[in-house]
Amino acid sequence: QLQLVESGGGSVQVGESLTLSCEMSGATYQYYTMGWFRQPLEREGRKRDGVAAIDSDGATSYSSDVKGRFTISKDNAKNILYLQMNSLRPEDAAMYYCAAGNGLMTPTRALDADYYAMDYWGKGTLVTVSS
Repeated sequence: QLQLVESGGGSVQVGESLTLSCEMSGATYQYYTMGWFRQPLEREGRKRDGVAAIDSDGATSYSSDVKGRFTISKDNAKNILYLQMNSLRPEDAAMYYCAAGNGLMTPTRALDADYYAMDYWGKGTLVTVSS
């Protein structure tokens, strides 16, 4: 059974940085296209927004509102996916989820994926940003 466990969320001030981690067990990242998604708490139950994605070759894609501030990366040896978040803004506050999808999916396609288009999801880690 493939499992994804996010960590690293917390409460930060505007402009600060945070790094999220997603540990995978049961398989290795190299066979999946991985993505980070987020959902503001006030939109719980609605579509999660794609933030960043990375495919098995290391190609990446970012949403326009985080490009240049967030960096997705992975450590294949440790089976860990990361999301480095810099210059955080109040609108970045959300529950952040990592997800694994078909390895043939492009990172750009993964950003637009809905819940059912990704094969596995973690339970999320909460990020709050205060001014």
